[in-house]
Amino acid sequence: MKANQIRQTVFPLLTAFIWGTSFVAQSVSTDHIGPFTFNAARSIVAFLSLLALTFLLRQIRQRDFQGAVEVPSAARRELLLGGICCGAALTMASYFQQKGLETTTAGKSGFITALYIVIVPIAGVFLKKKAPRTVWLSVVLAVAGLYCLCITEGFSINEGDCYTMVCALCFSAHILIIDHFTKKVDGVELSCVQFLVAAVLSAAGMLLTESPSWGALRMCTWPILYAGFFSSGVGYTLQILAQKDSNPTVVSLLLSLESVFATVAGVILLHDQMSGREYVGCVFMLAAVVLAQLPDRKRVFL
Repeated sequence: MKANQIRQTVFPLLTAFIWGTSFVAQSVSTDHIGPFTFNAARSIVAFLSLLALTFLLRQIRQRDFQGAVEVPSAARRELLLGGICCGAALTMASYFQQKGLETTTAGKSGFITALYIVIVPIAGVFLKKKAPRTVWLSVVLAVAGLYCLCITEGFSINEGDCYTMVCALCFSAHILIIDHFTKKVDGVELSCVQFLVAAVLSAAGMLLTESPSWGALRMCTWPILYAGFFSSGVGYTLQILAQKDSNPTVVSLLLSLESVFATVAGVILLHDQMSGREYVGCVFMLAAVVLAQLPDRKRVFL
């Protein structure tokens, strides 16, 4: 296997593993600190790690070009605007995901969050982008999966599941915003700015709605470091490196396996208990996210 093929396969799998297991770290922290507090802390860690990476990459560029690399003012404006938009969407998505984990399992949260793989192509219809028939079939499977996962015998939905569904919608908006701005600015720098914005917004929410303490933060040190450095900093960087010269459909398919890793990690590390019906729902959800990423057969043979 060539080096590029290894990078395009191993990096997305590592990212999916990191993102999936991060649900465990997030779930553990809900016993001690609120969602805004956790997200503010993890965003600060992610920002600092990506800031260091950005500085390193700029030093490499200056060495390669033997001098300072001038950044056009228009690019700086796009970077600032993109960072604000992405950071705001990420803040909302992270808040609802963390809020949902207070009353739902890590595994269920991972699978429901993975709905962004289905929502994004559907949103493309409203942006005048046609969706293949496989996407609509995936919607049916996703609805069936959500029914098995979330609807109880009394036809009620867990509060945490509702929060996580909103989280999936916010992550879908986040992905579409990134798709717009990543064509104009550096991906690592965009991620760095978005986490700075997310840290500021989450800190504001923390001060307005929560009462954090240093003792509670210390009890969540390792979950915060894992979610901040690995899930946010390393995960986003690996995603960017994986998508370079890669088929985005294949990369997205591999990244969607985070839902599988989240379920496995929740069962092994947190001893989450899921019924047979909920496991069937997970199978439907996994089939939906996989099917949504398959290329349109008509386009393949054209």
